[in-house]
Amino acid sequence: MSKAFQSIKGMNDILPQDSPAWHYLETCLRQLTASYGYSEIRMPIVENTQLFCRSIGEVTDIVEKEMYTFVDKGEDSLTLRPEGTASCVRAGIQHGLLYNQQQRLWYMGPMFRRERPQKGRYRQFYQFGLETFGFKGPDIDVEVIALSARLWKMIGLENVELQINSLGSNQAREAYKEKLVEYLQDNFDSLDADSQRRLNSNPLRVLDTKNPAMKAVVDAAPKLMEHLDDESAEHFELLKRKLDALGIAYVINPNLVRGLDYYNRSVFEWVTTELGAQGTICAGGRYDGLVEQLGGQATFGCGFAMGLERIILLLQQQPQFSNKLSSKCDVYLCTLGEQAEFAGLTLAESLREQLPSLKLQLHSGGGNFKKQLKKADKSGAVIALILGDDELHEKQVSVKHLREKRPQENVSFSQLSTEIERLLA
Repeated sequence: MSKAFQSIKGMNDILPQDSPAWHYLETCLRQLTASYGYSEIRMPIVENTQLFCRSIGEVTDIVEKEMYTFVDKGEDSLTLRPEGTASCVRAGIQHGLLYNQQQRLWYMGPMFRRERPQKGRYRQFYQFGLETFGFKGPDIDVEVIALSARLWKMIGLENVELQINSLGSNQAREAYKEKLVEYLQDNFDSLDADSQRRLNSNPLRVLDTKNPAMKAVVDAAPKLMEHLDDESAEHFELLKRKLDALGIAYVINPNLVRGLDYYNRSVFEWVTTELGAQGTICAGGRYDGLVEQLGGQATFGCGFAMGLERIILLLQQQPQFSNKLSSKCDVYLCTLGEQAEFAGLTLAESLREQLPSLKLQLHSGGGNFKKQLKKADKSGAVIALILGDDELHEKQVSVKHLREKRPQENVSFSQLSTEIERLLA
């Protein structure tokens, strides 16, 4: 007998017992973005490979090592999207959403990177992101940070820290890179193999190393913050003042550079110590040159993205999180006898019609009263409705409370929807 198929490494099933947590988080994100006036955009999973090479950067780890790229039958090089910003910009340019306009957009869906799977980081992962276009000042930077801070409050996350930095303009950053490369070359023997490889291709990423053996050499490196152009320095100062005005605490991390080439000026990350070494749960910043780089008119851009698996892990660590999730169903309808089975079908549909938000499960598969009640309890329902031939003759249903000790009661068909509403309130 052949071995049963397994899921691809790093691409995981989300099982029924885990889905309520995902529904909860997704609902919170939809409510939150609506309250800030953001609109949803949905992009394809597959894009032209050059879209990511030109936006993310040819010498980034994502493009060099992690993208799922293939040549289709038309001999086009296509890639499963590794992130959402480039796709969102492409869609904005293609459909005329960006030129001389201001946009607040959000998206949610699967992304793909062939990196080493670890806790909360997978090869197929789900990402929520938002992008803003056409806003020059730091007020929009503050807004997207405030929105993310409000999410943590909304879902009860604690022990998260906001880290911020400024990368300056593209021109100022290039001048800084020369000084950084000169310093790193002088300390070449102190660099690990990965940093030595990045020295000439992507030296800023050396500052973001997670290797503790390189802490001393990184701490002594020239500081990007000391080489900002005047406009970027003013932008960053105003950003800090507005965060202070909102009471949003932050830490300036001079080594925060982000892993994608398109960022400039302010960047930020929300980090936690509760997920091990890989503590970033949300990250973003400005990318004022990306739209023009991808063929559109020069447009200001700012946004962030977060991996939902990591947020789910943090939620599931909360002792009271399960109390925020609704039961699998509210009502379980048991039917005893052939006539009751047929009547149960129409009764269930009638209740769903009268109470659209009701989660009702109708018993299927036969079985005696004890077996049906056992399944009712397993369903997570608050109450069980019992419909037998005797109840049907009296045009009523017996209501049994499954989660508290209360006497069983009979309710007429005509009053049933009203009584269910009262009991579930």
